[in-house]
Amino acid sequence: MNTEIVYDIDSAALARAGRIIREGGIVAFPTETVYGLGGNALDPDSAKKIYAAKGRPSDNPLIVHLSHPGQADEYCFTNDTFRTLAKAFMPGPLTVILPKKDIIPPEVTGGLGSVAIRVPADPTAHAFIKAAGRPIAAPSANISGRPSPTSASHVIDDMDGRIDMILAGRDCEIGLESTIVSVKEDGSVVLLRPGKITPEQLGEYCRVEIAEAVTGKFEGKPLSPGMKYKHYSPRAELYIIKGNEKDFYGYVRKKPGCGVIRFDEDRLLAGLPDSVSIGSRDSCAEQAHRLFDILRGFDKREDITEIYARTPDSSGVGLAVWNRLLRAAGFKVIDLT
Repeated sequence: MNTEIVYDIDSAALARAGRIIREGGIVAFPTETVYGLGGNALDPDSAKKIYAAKGRPSDNPLIVHLSHPGQADEYCFTNDTFRTLAKAFMPGPLTVILPKKDIIPPEVTGGLGSVAIRVPADPTAHAFIKAAGRPIAAPSANISGRPSPTSASHVIDDMDGRIDMILAGRDCEIGLESTIVSVKEDGSVVLLRPGKITPEQLGEYCRVEIAEAVTGKFEGKPLSPGMKYKHYSPRAELYIIKGNEKDFYGYVRKKPGCGVIRFDEDRLLAGLPDSVSIGSRDSCAEQAHRLFDILRGFDKREDITEIYARTPDSSGVGLAVWNRLLRAAGFKVIDLT
């Protein structure tokens, strides 16, 4: 397949992208979280094309992207909790799972009776969805299992030749996928995937329960994207190290072919040859922004066979960084405490 890569995303390019969607094609597009791989959410064949391009199991549900939260009533059964969260956080990096209407085919939802709804804030994403005139079903625009794409170059690496068009916009502002919650009958929510919108922020509007799968292994049928046991993984084996910087340094300094993910403040680890900072220890937002780009950077190094990462703070946005690291590492944690 010849993939059209568009760097000048003007109205003509958006019109072509919208036509591709309406004709059943697939378009990668930027959002504030990560790049999405979009198809017509009302077309089961489009969903199949998305799964084929990603090499993704078809039981992993897709997120339906809308240009306005008021459109959700066309595709699912909304409730007061959704409307409250939509008013507070949409457009933005929040996905809400609700009972679906029949208009959404089961191929989009992994056969589930629910659908994940999101309204992205990125202006290019918003313009693309409006140009398509259709709800956009989209997972992250990467080969399944690999680190999610936060720049156009990441998408081109994975999707050139697999899809119809790539809208090559700016780098993603946040760098981790959206927060996902499922609404319960009593109006409370279950956090299924952490993101920029934290449990603490959600808790200002409703009661929040954190699913065990956020920090634990999940082997069943996924209720949302990002719940698979191993996900977001680099080609090298990734390990998370619990312990102070000195013990970490002593563990990894004699390991050949070893990459290190450290904090800005780690002076000992900064002296190692293949050491990359994920940001300040106190800035989880910075860590979130850098994580996938760092993992993809190590993927370009054939001599890197193992990667060792510092343990982030697991509160606030740090919970999202911890969640992604755990899955990228396949839960391989080495405790030096």
